[in-house]
Amino acid sequence: MRQEDKERIKIEVTHRVLEHFGSDPIAIEQAVFDTIYEERRRLDTEKNKKLAKAQAEFYDRVYREARRAAPDRQRELLREMVRAFAEEVTGNFDPRVYSIATGVLPSALGVLLNALSPLRLLEAAKHGSFSLDEHLQVGGEVEAVQKAAQIGTTVVVPTHLSNFDSIIIGLALYRMGLPPYTYGAGLNLFTNKLMSFFMHNVGAYKVDRRKKAAVYKDVLKTYAGCSIEMGYNNLFFPGGTRSRSGAVEKKLKLGLMGMGLDAYIHNLSTGKPKPDVFVVPATINYQLVLEAQTLIEDHLKEVGKSRYIIEDDEFSQVRKIVDFVQKLLSLESTIHIIVGKPLDVFGNEVDANGVSHDHRGRPVDRKRYVFQDGKPVHDKQRDQEYTRELSRSVVDAYVRETVLSSTHLLTHVVFGMLRERSPDHDLYRLLRTGGRDESLAVTEVYERVDRELATLRRLANEGKVRLDESLSHRDTVAIVNEALAHLASYHRKPAVVRRGDRLFHEDRNLLLYYQNRLDKLGLPGIERVS
Repeated sequence: MRQEDKERIKIEVTHRVLEHFGSDPIAIEQAVFDTIYEERRRLDTEKNKKLAKAQAEFYDRVYREARRAAPDRQRELLREMVRAFAEEVTGNFDPRVYSIATGVLPSALGVLLNALSPLRLLEAAKHGSFSLDEHLQVGGEVEAVQKAAQIGTTVVVPTHLSNFDSIIIGLALYRMGLPPYTYGAGLNLFTNKLMSFFMHNVGAYKVDRRKKAAVYKDVLKTYAGCSIEMGYNNLFFPGGTRSRSGAVEKKLKLGLMGMGLDAYIHNLSTGKPKPDVFVVPATINYQLVLEAQTLIEDHLKEVGKSRYIIEDDEFSQVRKIVDFVQKLLSLESTIHIIVGKPLDVFGNEVDANGVSHDHRGRPVDRKRYVFQDGKPVHDKQRDQEYTRELSRSVVDAYVRETVLSSTHLLTHVVFGMLRERSPDHDLYRLLRTGGRDESLAVTEVYERVDRELATLRRLANEGKVRLDESLSHRDTVAIVNEALAHLASYHRKPAVVRRGDRLFHEDRNLLLYYQNRLDKLGLPGIERVS
């Protein structure tokens, strides 16, 4: 958020959140005491004692006043809490810091990518650059997204696997020649002082997922909507958090998704010159995921939803990050960022000229969706249905634009074979014991990989999914060897390892995690195994 807009957005966010309660004294009183209750619970776990003390004193004071206050005073106390949340959330944007970050980050990552091989590092230094082209590939509807950013405001909504995602997608958008984006970043990503400095000044705003108060969530949604109205391109992960299971998200958070529509209607109402808001689905695709072990364990314990945020995973340990990146990139792994066709806020695809087309390919006038009696209006029930339609279109795009790799294919085949051979085992028993066979014949695995590979290549030719270079062109033996090399490179135990002519399943939790990427896409002709 540019300095000149910060006070304006705080005032607007505070006003709109309060307006939501109207003059209902019961709703206002309930919001005051619910917020105090949730914040006190959170403060019990706050590690920063100085901050906890200051905030506890604030809520104690509000509580004492609110207990005996008249409705008008309770409304003012609610305003104080909303304003405090808005102050905390509001991000900053410094063009000088952004210029430094975008100039330094590619080179810094380039050094990291080449660091495992001194010869490659020296070669890169000789030419005065550290190319990322061989490791980070950006594809999809790049030109259409660039055009959308010129004629309106864009909201990029990527899939979410790792805490690396914010860095990777930010770099990809910069390389696409797109303007800066504002985005919500988890509080845990601000713990490192250097990273915190850059994130504070390149458009990131804080999202404290420990805060459960409904008022705080209203502030976040309203902040996002107001920033879109003000012309700030936004980026957020509509799954809400990293995918614990490894699967592509199918259920999206509709609250934030709907803020684009809200901003569009507001822009039309105020006669903004460029009122359009375009939603851009994107997929972030890795062959290995740094936090896979912690995420799948959290998923299997069924505490992912209740915890919502993991503060002690692999991303919090610098040595593990460095080790992971070095291992991954020594294998010539490619990270794929694929942007789909821009969508309008109703879920229609938008062509390179900015024209919306319905599901039958017919051009449509976007404005007619929200006009009543000659003017744009908000209609809660109608707008919720539009947002659900947008969510369905984003999920469909996720499936088409997901890039599958050798690790997904091999783990899907192996896990499927284990399930077939132990049909009486439920999922948890299979993960615990491995079933009846501790290993599988390599030749049998090759046969199954051959069959699934043929199906995947057909689906890719039909535009229903994407395959990386390995699955597109290599033979089965090379694909299996590549997958085994990746799976054995970083994690404490490999998901599967070859000994002689047998494949042994060493870590079945990881096997489940990586195979879920393919399994949960629901592709026709690919059998579900979990």
